[in-house]
Amino acid sequence: MIELYQPQNPANQGASFYTLSMAEKKVMGPASYFPSIEKKYGKPIEHWMKELKKVSKLAHMEQVARLKEKFEMGHGHANAIVAIFRQKNGL
Repeated sequence: MIELYQPQNPANQGASFYTLSMAEKKVMGPASYFPSIEKKYGKPIEHWMKELKKVSKLAHMEQVARLKEKFEMGHGHANAIVAIFRQKNGL
């Protein structure tokens, strides 16, 4: 939910800001890693989903190993991407 916030400080008189409620900002589970994955590896999550599509026949841990070996990705990041990929593709 977007809320209008009007500061009470006289120095900011007339100013208003829009804020998001905390419930909308909080991402839980494997997807919570996505912003740091994109920042660290410089590619959008969609890039990694396309890479996993190429090896979609492999088992979960084989896909994780692929990301770790081919792209030097950390285990937690690789596991998070694979978990979401498999969930979205019914694997």
